[in-house]
Amino acid sequence: MGKNVLTPLRPVWALALTLSLGAAVSLGITRFAYGLLLPAMREDLGWSYTLAGAMNTANAFGYFLGALLTPWLLQRVGASLLLWGGAFLASLFMALSGFFTATEPLMVQRLLAGVASAMVFIAGGLLAARLGAQHPTRGGLLIGFYYGGTGMGIVLSAVLVPWVLEQAGAQLHVWRWAWWLLALACALASAALLWPARVMAQDAASGVGVQGAVAPLQFRWRQFGFALGGYTLFGMGYIGYMTFVVALLRERGSSALAVTVFYGLLGLAVMASSRIWAGLLDRHKSGRTLATLNALLGVATILPALTQSWPVVLASGLLFGGVFLSVVASTTALVRQGSAPLPPCLLLDRSSGPRWWGGSPTVPAA
Repeated sequence: MGKNVLTPLRPVWALALTLSLGAAVSLGITRFAYGLLLPAMREDLGWSYTLAGAMNTANAFGYFLGALLTPWLLQRVGASLLLWGGAFLASLFMALSGFFTATEPLMVQRLLAGVASAMVFIAGGLLAARLGAQHPTRGGLLIGFYYGGTGMGIVLSAVLVPWVLEQAGAQLHVWRWAWWLLALACALASAALLWPARVMAQDAASGVGVQGAVAPLQFRWRQFGFALGGYTLFGMGYIGYMTFVVALLRERGSSALAVTVFYGLLGLAVMASSRIWAGLLDRHKSGRTLATLNALLGVATILPALTQSWPVVLASGLLFGGVFLSVVASTTALVRQGSAPLPPCLLLDRSSGPRWWGGSPTVPAA
């Protein structure tokens, strides 16, 4: 067995925090910032809500394709290369979105950005799981740092997008400047990801934390029928909310500052969510956690449609941000509890070949 503790401890927290930039790029910016840009793009390009939703559908479908493709890529290039390579690709596709006004190329860019963001999120989650396995007493917090990176990206988007739309207000197709600024932020984060990707690749090559081979997960589809149905409805609800809630606020006359506050607080709630629900996830490994969190998310999603009261709408954003990524975590706990044996997380690196990383958490594709 290799060494299972990195020394000194301080670089471990730095690694976890830097790895969280992968979640910031893949979900917080590449996937969710579109909701902030939608009002300006819809007004400028004359889109219907159907077309606006189709853009995000393309992105979600691209994410689905990327999630299917990622295991194959992990076997061939390893998680470290896939992390930063996918992040740079996501940055490129974000930038290209600012060069088009026609529907077809914009939809292709959203689809390709979805593919890249899936690669980044899953590869980064796998590396965060490895880091947590090396430090089991802090594993939950280290992995929570990674998921919290999504909130970091949401907060950054909430600050940058309204600012650049105001600064470039006199420019033609003002929204394209927001795409370019977000792409620059993604590129800088991608450059920072080179460090944890390199460190984790070296650890994998030297066998740090390897505990030997264990049996693969045996997933029983029939046992998870209701959970899969609930998770499907979760996907519909949270993507719809993140796509249209800002457009709804703007149509009701909310100021740019109000939208920034709403979206920024939602992002902060995402960053805190892993700690808020840690106890529930530890106590209940059955479908109860998924059902409870899905119910809360349903309440958060419906509130803006029922009232225009600003405190209630703000509470909706806080509740939504504090819940939706924990739904993803609850599916991990459910699958691990209901499958035999407990699933290891497959460690795949080109330098050392495939082997099983026993006991580390399964990383879901959000």
